[in-house]
Amino acid sequence: MSINRTRALFCDLLGLPRGKFVAPHLASGGKIGFARAAFAVSFDRDLLTVPGTGVYEGVPDMDLILGQERRKGWQEGVEIALGDIEVEGGAFQLDGRGQLRKTVAAWQAQHGLTPMVGIELEAYVFERDEDGTFRPYNTPGAFVYGTGPQNDPRVLMDAIWTRAEAAEIPIESMNGEYDNGQFELTLCFADAVKACDDAFLLKTMAREVAAEKGLILTFLPKPIPERGGSGLHVNFSFADQNGNNAVGPEERLSTLAEGCVAGLMHHHESLAGVLAGTVNSYDRLTPASMAGYWCNWADDHRMTTVRTTVVSARSARLEHRMADGAVNPYVATHAVLRAAMLGVDQGYRLPEAEDLDGIENVRASRHVPSSLKKALDALEKDSVLTEALGTLLVDALVFLKRDEATRLEQASVDEVRDFYLPFI
Repeated sequence: MSINRTRALFCDLLGLPRGKFVAPHLASGGKIGFARAAFAVSFDRDLLTVPGTGVYEGVPDMDLILGQERRKGWQEGVEIALGDIEVEGGAFQLDGRGQLRKTVAAWQAQHGLTPMVGIELEAYVFERDEDGTFRPYNTPGAFVYGTGPQNDPRVLMDAIWTRAEAAEIPIESMNGEYDNGQFELTLCFADAVKACDDAFLLKTMAREVAAEKGLILTFLPKPIPERGGSGLHVNFSFADQNGNNAVGPEERLSTLAEGCVAGLMHHHESLAGVLAGTVNSYDRLTPASMAGYWCNWADDHRMTTVRTTVVSARSARLEHRMADGAVNPYVATHAVLRAAMLGVDQGYRLPEAEDLDGIENVRASRHVPSSLKKALDALEKDSVLTEALGTLLVDALVFLKRDEATRLEQASVDEVRDFYLPFI
């Protein structure tokens, strides 16, 4: 297939795939310019005075510095170019991809370890009714771990898998989730930046393939109040200089892994301000929800926020289950890895593992805040995590999301869903 366009893409703080189609010869120059204030535009297209975006400084430029690699696209004649963003010759602090790259470098320099990441996504499908209204996907015969037409009569998942394979987006598995019209899409492990590139492109591609079929695929955390929520699980491990997994080398948590879990527990409430960044997120984060509500952890326990797996030294991993698919995957992974590093470096105490069912009984007493605004307050108060993530990045995210929470303060559940559904 001949290439006639390059699609240069970056992920903003809302998780949106902003970019341009450019002629390939322009992309070969290595950078594409954008207005820095792209990071200041809300879902409803208001230009906000987000810190770091230069809205009152003439709306200056930023440059997307394209990597050498071109990813295969899923549209005819289109290749994908990703990169890191620079302003005035230096890294743009609001660019989640660039911040994640710095975090990976810090793990390598300070601990001799390379973070390896695998991302799981969950999503619902909506279809258009006769009156033009979008309704939940009509799949009365669907069941959890279902595959085939009973779960997916419009064969959307087949189309997504086929396009992903052609675009070399490495899907590990795909299946029906707990509720009707809900699906899980799991990506293969890779180094952290590559894993987030894959997640970003899969989200973008899957929504576009659904749109071609007249459907909406949404990663919104709780689009249907009476059904289960959808998450984005950040699975991670570390490869040492010999390529060995450092999480559970003796089929039990290493001291390093215990420190990582301790960090995630210590910063539990403030992490919600980054990982659960919509008003709708807090309809998902409730007790007994198989999400990251309680500040707890345990081995092979899906009712905890951090689920550890050490049955095999080679595949040992830590799974953080709080985030949802509305988040920028680079920012989410950056936050999880930074909180984990703080646990290792600061020597935080590891709480006892959860030993109750997590449905009717739980040992944990701490939990996520009850709303987006309260989560943002917790994030702002956590100066240690804020400094680790980047003060300007946190300031911008809090400004953008606090405005969003205020706009939706009086909205009904349906109005909140309809506000987000076209975008997430």
